[in-house]
Amino acid sequence: MPPAHPGSPTSAGHILAILRAEGPLTRQQLQDRTGLSRATMVERLDVLHRLRLLRQEGHRASSGGRPAEVLAADDTGRTALVADIGQRHATIAVADLRGTVFGQVHRPLPAGHHPAETLSFLLATGRELLAGAGRADSLCAVGLSVPGQIDHDAGTTIAPPSMAEWLGVRLRDTFADALSVPVFLENDANALAFGAFCEMGRPRAALVGVKVGTGIGAGMVISGRVHRGETGCAGEVGHIRIEGSDLRCDCGRRGCVSAIASGQAVIRSLRPSGVRTADDVLRRVRAGHPEALRVTREAGRLVGTVLATVVTIVNPRFLRVGGAIGVLPPFLEGLREVVLSNAHTSSLDSLDIGPCAVGVNTTLTGIAGLVADEILSPATVDAMTGQLSRSCGGRSCCPARPPDRSGGPPRAPSSGSARCP
Repeated sequence: MPPAHPGSPTSAGHILAILRAEGPLTRQQLQDRTGLSRATMVERLDVLHRLRLLRQEGHRASSGGRPAEVLAADDTGRTALVADIGQRHATIAVADLRGTVFGQVHRPLPAGHHPAETLSFLLATGRELLAGAGRADSLCAVGLSVPGQIDHDAGTTIAPPSMAEWLGVRLRDTFADALSVPVFLENDANALAFGAFCEMGRPRAALVGVKVGTGIGAGMVISGRVHRGETGCAGEVGHIRIEGSDLRCDCGRRGCVSAIASGQAVIRSLRPSGVRTADDVLRRVRAGHPEALRVTREAGRLVGTVLATVVTIVNPRFLRVGGAIGVLPPFLEGLREVVLSNAHTSSLDSLDIGPCAVGVNTTLTGIAGLVADEILSPATVDAMTGQLSRSCGGRSCCPARPPDRSGGPPRAPSSGSARCP
């Protein structure tokens, strides 16, 4: 039986999408959802097995005959390098497409760190992590999270003023040239929001994620996808003006909430008492230092004035707050109080406000999830199916490499792949 035309709702890629969204499922349940015959379903599933995208999840009791085999999408066999690049830090990790991290390295960076040096460090460290985890041969993509608006076509970022050296830097090239895999980029707040969404099991609900770090940004996940907006700048809540404030922001304007309530602003407010870093703030809050508690709570209230409007407009089910300062209890208490007092009543009926998981890099989780959605999308899987059919003549062999949909150069076969006969 010939394969379905790429993009067909009965193609192998769409069957995998059903398993990712609704699985695990039996063959009969898949047939019921697609209308495919048993023979065609067997053919589609065989392709997914050969691409190593399918796994057995046991058997389901049957009213008669043999128990039905239960199938699920296999998101554990392929590996991604995922990196979170910030204004004062860089973290890189090796993870599978489920988001399981096999190793990571975090490095504090000085203000004004240079792109070439930081990217070179990430590449060298990524290679070491891949080798140490024994996952180099299954590498399928790289995902990078960076502050600022992303130009996905050019592979560059419109970086914040505090990272002026990163403006216009071609972020994909370092990794694509060295590793011959597609490289995907995402704004850090969008990645955090999607990470919170993945950590919650991808609920069928809208989510707003807020990252309170050196600056403030927000991301929105609607219908299971990141909402970037028309020009890619959706969620720039840090540059909404707070009435009554005239403090200059890094963006050049005055009164932005980022200038008066970000992690950097909290540190500046507490500097007379000896605070120099976010870690200093954390220690003082945990110790119950009155001034640290007051300043952090007030920062949360200020961010809450902006988010009350966001909640009213977007009407999310979940509001998740991340970043070293954002997850602190007094910050969240102040934020929650103002949102619940000022957002439209109907938007609060089912609103769940809480922190991102403490001790977990939610941004890395989000990047891994976004890479998975690209690599395991119906279009990409169907392209791999066609590649497999052309290279193998229908015979079972190694999995095809995912096509490059990131704008990078063509990729060589994995060094660990078997060759088709």
